[in-house]
Amino acid sequence: MLTQAPRGTRDVLPTESYRWQYIEGKMRAAAALAGYREVRTPVFEHTELFARGVGDTTDIVQKEMYTFQDKGNRSITLKPEGTAGAARCFLESNLYADALPCKMYYLNAPIFRYEAPQNGRLREHHQFGLECFGAPEATADAELILLAFRLLSELGIQNLSVNINSIGCPNCRPKYHGMLKDYLADRVEHLCEDCKNRFERNPLRVLDCKKPGCQAQVKDAPSMLDVLCDDCKAHFEQLQACLDAAGVPYRINSRIVRGLDYYTKTVFELITTTKDGNLTVCGGGRYDHLVEQLGGPDLPAVGFGMGLERVLMLLDAEGIQIPEPAHYEVFVTYMGDHRIQAFHLVESLRNQGIRADMDHCGRSLKAQFKYANKTGAPISATIGDEEAENGTVKLKNMATREECTVPVEEAGARILEMRKDEE
Repeated sequence: MLTQAPRGTRDVLPTESYRWQYIEGKMRAAAALAGYREVRTPVFEHTELFARGVGDTTDIVQKEMYTFQDKGNRSITLKPEGTAGAARCFLESNLYADALPCKMYYLNAPIFRYEAPQNGRLREHHQFGLECFGAPEATADAELILLAFRLLSELGIQNLSVNINSIGCPNCRPKYHGMLKDYLADRVEHLCEDCKNRFERNPLRVLDCKKPGCQAQVKDAPSMLDVLCDDCKAHFEQLQACLDAAGVPYRINSRIVRGLDYYTKTVFELITTTKDGNLTVCGGGRYDHLVEQLGGPDLPAVGFGMGLERVLMLLDAEGIQIPEPAHYEVFVTYMGDHRIQAFHLVESLRNQGIRADMDHCGRSLKAQFKYANKTGAPISATIGDEEAENGTVKLKNMATREECTVPVEEAGARILEMRKDEE
């Protein structure tokens, strides 16, 4: 059916877009406070970018990408996540040659995953993401965690907890892979088919499987934290010290690995408790070798992603009402053939920065007032025969019903006074 949106997508209606704009404004302010500037990358990239960056053993690359051949027979993929595209942009634009760190954010960026739609995660959803390139210290990790925690708390989301882990680096991870494979060797037959393949190619991915049978098999698996090299251990301790100093409650969860292969050292999730169980509202971590993997210099980086739909869903669950701005400040009504005068008044008010509108449907004056009430406009401005003849306009406060008649050229100033008096 051509008039039905594809499964896993939804429209944002004019009556609800203010809710998106509200949280987007809060997100932009939070990013700016920490020195992050906006980047906008294409909605599609070359498929190889995600195969090399995200990892060909991940569920995203193996199962969830929207990939197609374009007319030039190139393999193109709609973005399944934001970091790889930001790293490609950072590299292609030679931003690494500027003063570092380079802090960038993207907002309302569409993300595409072919998976069963779920609460707050559709096949097309939108993310707020922050990426910091060129900062090796754990203070950068802590800064991002605090930014996300503060933002979500200020929006009103309750029961937030921060989970952190370290998944090591190329120096210490091979030892852990060996330990994990030894542990799983006698349990492989009880793993799902995907995890049987992961066992050989990337055993760390087994820890990320959400299937109950696989979760049961890894319940007593060894922890990466026990085999961290000195550098990774010092980095993780510094992160904890930063979070302790900031007074942010957190817990160490050695089962967090995230679903992307580019992560190193820090990984983290912000989780909230709902009536349906725990829900991850933000996740991220450090990816110190991604830029190098894509052909650039060896530069550390850290970032996170936060789903806008999921944030809005949580606000609804908490019963948090986002203030709806007035659609119009004034609605102009007119009698008979005075629509040109009404049109001129509307444009004059708009030129003064006043949100104004008029009837464009040929309604009677009574019907115009009825419609004005529906718009929620706090003031009406009426041009009748007498007003048209005298060059005046009748202003009415729709709440108090108080009226006054002023010269049409003074209408804007008087409306602004009336709005100020209400505040």
